[in-house]
Amino acid sequence: MSRSGSTPTPTPAPPAGAVPPPAPAPGRPPAPGVPPDPPSGTAPSGSPAGTGAPGAASAVRSRAGSMSVTRPGSLLATFARGHWLETVPGRIRLQAAVALAAVAALLTVLTLAIGNARDGVQTIGHDAGPQVVATGNLFFALSDMDAQVSDVLLIGRDHDLGIGHDESLRLYDERRREAGQALVQAAQLAGQDAERQRTVREVMAALGRYERLVGEALVLDRMAAHPAGEPPGPVVDAHRQATDLMRMELLPLAYNLTLDSGATVRQEYEDKQRAVQSGQVQVGLAGVVLLAVLVAVQVSLARGFRRTINPALALATVLTLALAVAGIAQLSAQSGHLRTAKEDGFDSMLTLSRARAISHSAFADESRYLLDPRRADTYEQTYFDKALSVLYIDAGDRPLNLETYYALLDRKVRSYVPGRDRVDFLGFYADQARKARTAAENRTLARTLAAYGAVIDNDRRMRELAARGDRAGAIELRMGRGNGGAISAFEDYDRALVQQAAVHRGVFDGAIAAADGGLRGWTVLPPAAALVIAGLVLAGLRPRLAEFR
Repeated sequence: MSRSGSTPTPTPAPPAGAVPPPAPAPGRPPAPGVPPDPPSGTAPSGSPAGTGAPGAASAVRSRAGSMSVTRPGSLLATFARGHWLETVPGRIRLQAAVALAAVAALLTVLTLAIGNARDGVQTIGHDAGPQVVATGNLFFALSDMDAQVSDVLLIGRDHDLGIGHDESLRLYDERRREAGQALVQAAQLAGQDAERQRTVREVMAALGRYERLVGEALVLDRMAAHPAGEPPGPVVDAHRQATDLMRMELLPLAYNLTLDSGATVRQEYEDKQRAVQSGQVQVGLAGVVLLAVLVAVQVSLARGFRRTINPALALATVLTLALAVAGIAQLSAQSGHLRTAKEDGFDSMLTLSRARAISHSAFADESRYLLDPRRADTYEQTYFDKALSVLYIDAGDRPLNLETYYALLDRKVRSYVPGRDRVDFLGFYADQARKARTAAENRTLARTLAAYGAVIDNDRRMRELAARGDRAGAIELRMGRGNGGAISAFEDYDRALVQQAAVHRGVFDGAIAAADGGLRGWTVLPPAAALVIAGLVLAGLRPRLAEFR
């Protein structure tokens, strides 16, 4: 019994596991409105024993939470322990991150591969390729310069023979300008290559010496005013010095310069072709990875949220497939365009340029053969060597000389069937015969071979006349421009050769134009498509994350 005479209300014990409210700091009174803590071992008054107090417990937890402090590194530790992956929002964020990383990977490999294709087209089609073709004209220009000089010295005072004295000198000056332009192109192609720069300087120096020797020969020829085919000794000696310089120094240097320049383009082509083909594989793999990620996310959402399909992710999957397929197709097309431009265009143009230069030089050897009888055997052998490089014939058991060449050439040329892989001869034209694919290529090659046969037949007739002592008849045949004349036949051959080169030039230009057209828009398309795909991924996952807010 209490002193007031009332019965005291029993104090309930706190429920098991309940968190007691925090005790006030020593010496500090409890906050107003908050009852003091009961003594140890007693329960708060007003609460039934054995029952919790939700309102009080919530208030206690709220106060405790407001007083807690996040340790620096606790979030990093939580991330490292992977606890965030145990929640659905954490897994969705991980899926989004993986998908975006896969999108970035596809964009990167596709951009690099397209860039390699564009660099290859630029190098072969617009920069080094055309410059190398122009450099290849150096060999032809030098050869024809010497050919025109030989013709001028051969006709002497008979200025109307052949194409004429004045026309030969005009062509000489024109070829000299072409040689200068080709040397400028070669110097640009040399870049920082010290060896090739040195070769260009050597060609320039040798060309200057050659022009001085030619000037001396022409002055002596004009002073002598000799009949056709009868130059005096000083004229012959001056001509020998000039033509020897051309044959033994200038032409080999020019040929090597063309080969070096062509090797630069060839190496660039091989590097870019490998890069483009490797890019196809990389784009395919990156596309497969991204597709797999998107499908996996789609399946995960379908299972976790009981939804059959996520429209945004489905559209992202379709766009990914379209981008990967389009990228691979574009790279395959670019590889084909590069191959066509290089093999059917560039290589053939260089080959035919060399064939034309050597043919003009060989034709000039006929003039030298008549101009300098003491060195006739030498010029006959050099003519034969050049003929073999243009079109080589296997004589079998027979000795390989001009007589055998005359006898076998017509049969070998007539046996050529356009479109057949197997040909019965070698040399520049054999290479073209094996590579000819279109009707235009086969037709122009057949015309060139027929015209070449006529040139060789005129050479045979000229040498037969000279061997019989009929030098006047041999000179008339060699300088003849009418039907059956050697110059007329050679002009027909040269026109056929130029037309054949023009066909391959058209192939080259067409392949480069197709490559340029195919690449148009591919600077913007990959990043734009990647942004759309990334946006669709985020749009598809964001509503699922919003359900947990």
